[in-house]
Amino acid sequence: MGDFRPGPPQLRPGRALAHTTGASGSESPHRSDSRPPQTPRGARPADPDGRLGTTPPVPGRPTSFFWLLLALPALLFAFITWQVAANGPLLSLDSRVSHALVRPDRFSALLSDLGNVEVAVPALVVALVHVARRGRATGTDRWWLPPLAAAVLMALVPALVVPLKELIARGGTPVVPPGTGYYPSGHTATAMIAYGASTLLLLPWLRTARARRSAVAVCVLLVAAVSFGLVRRGWHWPLDVVASWCLGTVLLRSLWLFLSRSSRRTSSGTPSSSNGPS
Repeated sequence: MGDFRPGPPQLRPGRALAHTTGASGSESPHRSDSRPPQTPRGARPADPDGRLGTTPPVPGRPTSFFWLLLALPALLFAFITWQVAANGPLLSLDSRVSHALVRPDRFSALLSDLGNVEVAVPALVVALVHVARRGRATGTDRWWLPPLAAAVLMALVPALVVPLKELIARGGTPVVPPGTGYYPSGHTATAMIAYGASTLLLLPWLRTARARRSAVAVCVLLVAAVSFGLVRRGWHWPLDVVASWCLGTVLLRSLWLFLSRSSRRTSSGTPSSSNGPS
């Protein structure tokens, strides 16, 4: 028969109760013997209050992966620039691709016009004003910073592209008037930064994943249309466009990194709503 004596249960030799110190002094809250815990959470030491350490960080993209994606387009841009400046063997392939693609027509000219300053920059201004108004209306801390960062990035495009055009002094395709200053493509760089920065600014304000994917798709489609139009019309060599892709990717990734860090800083510095107004 079992033991029905009144009172709390008593520890017996050779037995262990859950959540008690191990029998062999292992000081583990999960095991009753001296064997080490089998889970990473159990292996972490307890804090001064006796609670286990924090849970592992949420998996995310490693920082090295981000810097790799930032460095690759920068290295590719440097390589293409070297090939163009030194009249390297890559230009022969560039010439063959251009000869196969160039078919001047009205449609390709219209596509390339999407990269004009008169078209792309006003689109960015609309996005800047919209995001600034939304941020201010919702009381977002430092609401002015993302629009300002995007505007500064847009201003950097001519500051980077124009000196490169003068320095490289590459000639145009056979279908354009003689001259230099075609490398890199200013229209492509303008389109990438104007439409890309607009997309980065709008993404946090889009409520659904479908809307965010649609915004990114529209941005990619616009840049691709400008690029195709420039090459098809013969305004630029293909390498001129590819180089601007690389340059624009570096600039947009830098803007994305800046906005992400700024957003995390703002979130960590914003007091909880439970504290009430100050």
